[in-house]
Amino acid sequence: MFGRKKSDSGDSDGFEGRLIGWRRHIHTHPELSYEETETTDYIDGELRSMGLEPTRFRIGTGLWCDVPAADGATATDVVALRADIDALAMSEDSGEPFASEVDGVAHTCGHDGHTAMLLGAAEMLVADPPPRPVRLIFQPAEETMPGGAKDCVEEGVVEGVDRIIALHCDPHRRVGEVGVTGGAITSSNAKIGITVHSDGGHTARPHETQDTVFALAQIVTGVTAVVDRTIDPRSGTVLTWASVKAGGTAPNVIPDSGQLWGTLRSADRDVWAVAEPVVREAVEAIARTYGVRAEVDYVQGVPPVVNDDTCADLAAAAVEQVLGPDGVGPAVQSSGGEDFAWYTEEIPGVYLRLGVWDGESEETDLHHPGFVLDEAALPHGARILDAFARLDRPAG
Repeated sequence: MFGRKKSDSGDSDGFEGRLIGWRRHIHTHPELSYEETETTDYIDGELRSMGLEPTRFRIGTGLWCDVPAADGATATDVVALRADIDALAMSEDSGEPFASEVDGVAHTCGHDGHTAMLLGAAEMLVADPPPRPVRLIFQPAEETMPGGAKDCVEEGVVEGVDRIIALHCDPHRRVGEVGVTGGAITSSNAKIGITVHSDGGHTARPHETQDTVFALAQIVTGVTAVVDRTIDPRSGTVLTWASVKAGGTAPNVIPDSGQLWGTLRSADRDVWAVAEPVVREAVEAIARTYGVRAEVDYVQGVPPVVNDDTCADLAAAAVEQVLGPDGVGPAVQSSGGEDFAWYTEEIPGVYLRLGVWDGESEETDLHHPGFVLDEAALPHGARILDAFARLDRPAG
């Protein structure tokens, strides 16, 4: 077990107690992407108990729900609040009494907290109806590529929506501080698989066949060099190989096939859109040089999340309402990908980093088996979402 300070058990009564209860139930019963059936059922039941009427996505899991504006409200713009609901395919070692009961599946990215905070915001909006319509999006499959958000957008969940917000747990930021910034906040992420084929043969006579392993090595270094020399280095673009595989155990056999897997990430949206042909052409050129045949499986991932400046200003105002001016902190662009980008491709939005570190325990990263969030952050997130939904956008 990874040594961390345990979260307080919390009071079962009151708003904070309900937030904790929601979060712990979901945490104990995690489900993988596109398999979040019980999680969806649970959220559906909680929303209906508030008097809302959720609609399930046609993809099978996840749901969305509209909270109507207050009687007499005149604002016509619509705000969306989004949370992701899926868990990761990994084991948990947090030591929490409510740890995952599902082998090899865990909420080690904080999505259980995101869902609880959105349920909390829903409760607040129902109790005190907002000045404009609000759409709640409980999205499945964020941890996949290209992400469940793409499915939700294709189903029309942001049609008629004017702006959108999401929070993500930040285990390196103290509770009570939220990172807010305009501009790019995450990076793109594409998955690349390359399979090389040759006739194979004896290592004593490489000139009589095609050297699969040597060709793979040239692709590893050569394609990386082409990316480095073709794409503007200021774009923060990086190609990283994660796996190289070829042949068996015989040292005197040139294998007839081999594979590479890796990712290409960029901080620049324009690079995300044009990088695929750069990679494909480089692979094909190197393969021709060494007489091998190459197949490229380029899975286009999410673009960078680009925070709208006006939405970022509104989010900063919402954070100040909840936490005061000291609650607004800086946020730097991450090299990780986030499918919230599919929403910001369609409408203005903002993605915030919510501090969940208690300031005393050892810090762990997201996707770590010992990840623990301080549940004191949950009411902060719920209230920020609620406040954002009530703020008027600037005139003009």
